[in-house]
Amino acid sequence: MEDAHAEMVACLARVRAGDEAAARELVDRLYPLILRVVRGHRPRAVPEEDLAQEVLIKMFTRLDQYRQEVPFEHWVSRIALTTCLDHLRAQYRRPEWRLADLSEEESRYLEECCAADTEGEAPGEALAARELAGKLLDHLNPKDRVVVTLLDLEGHSVAEVAALTGMNGTLIKVRAFRARRKLRRLMEQWRKEKKI
Repeated sequence: MEDAHAEMVACLARVRAGDEAAARELVDRLYPLILRVVRGHRPRAVPEEDLAQEVLIKMFTRLDQYRQEVPFEHWVSRIALTTCLDHLRAQYRRPEWRLADLSEEESRYLEECCAADTEGEAPGEALAARELAGKLLDHLNPKDRVVVTLLDLEGHSVAEVAALTGMNGTLIKVRAFRARRKLRRLMEQWRKEKKI
């Protein structure tokens, strides 16, 4: 662990000195981490590659702001998460969710999910369920979406979410509670529209 930290500090010093090979090495090391964060939190309308590139640009332009108070990977994760939140805020315009927003296949799948037990579902159904969950999450406040995604979909603890987002634990719990309640209301609205 100490060796990895020392290597990162040395690489950062070379990047700050203008070493292009060190910059490429830094990108190679961090790109998988950035993609993981972006894939978990990106808005549907923004390609993950575009967001990852934006994160890298922000990382290099703000490199002089890094003070080594936290591991560099955490600092970059925070930039990635903030970038995704910014895009989610920009996308978050419509406060209501409508069944008409779903494709025919997604609507049919939702009916099946509500009507039957989903144990043993096929991989295609799991993908459809993930897309449907994404559409539901799109209607949450961006910060609420991030909290629910980190807690419920990625399985992070409240302390881990606090470290990633900078929010305190109580605020995270309140946001998660309210977001889950809103998601339940959306599902109920859906059921009433479809008379499920």
